[in-house]
Amino acid sequence: MKKIIIAFTILIFVVLGFLTFKLKGDFSWIITLGVMIILVLSYIYFEQSSLGNKEIALIATLSTFGAIGRVVFVPFPNIKPTTFIVAISGLVFGPYEGFLIGSTTAFVSNIFLGQGPWTPWQMFAWGMVGFISGIIGKKKSHIPGEIFAFICFFYGFLFDWIMDLWYVVGFIKPLTLKSIFFAYLTGITFDLAHAASSFVFCIIFFDVFYRVMDRFKRRLDITYIKKYEEEKN
Repeated sequence: MKKIIIAFTILIFVVLGFLTFKLKGDFSWIITLGVMIILVLSYIYFEQSSLGNKEIALIATLSTFGAIGRVVFVPFPNIKPTTFIVAISGLVFGPYEGFLIGSTTAFVSNIFLGQGPWTPWQMFAWGMVGFISGIIGKKKSHIPGEIFAFICFFYGFLFDWIMDLWYVVGFIKPLTLKSIFFAYLTGITFDLAHAASSFVFCIIFFDVFYRVMDRFKRRLDITYIKKYEEEKN
């Protein structure tokens, strides 16, 4: 099931890229639908996975925490700890859990800030932040906070660039390299604010968050090992 979802996701990206940049038509609704399909497939896999109650509660708790962080910082334009929270969650718990935490965070926070056609794009963007961090966590058992802060800086731009893509395919006509460039350029100050705030939050809170999450993950692993041995015996 997991391989099917990954293959189908790659196929969606290829088709969407072809529709947008080769045929150059108004395919904004198709692209948004494709993003929604990717999200739905992820949650279908979540439904069929063997995650325990503790992991489900963990995903719900961290998603709520990330959503609260976003809502509290609304008065400050594009300054929020959400990207850092999603990123470190994926780093500790893995790519799939990171994607779910990121996408759920966007949905929950928009209950307070307003749902709209931007919601699935935000869910996908923060989901990718958690997913990429999860891959990094798989490759490296521990990463220094200073290095991860620079990664979070990049995530700030990544999230906003994905959201800029939603704006470009939905509202920019005609779609040319020049119009795309200026569309991205107009948001550079907000992108920089998001990236810088993510960097600062990581520098300040990385050690505390990582220590708490890693401790919980170890306890979670021990719980499932004991459960497996009991079922085996």
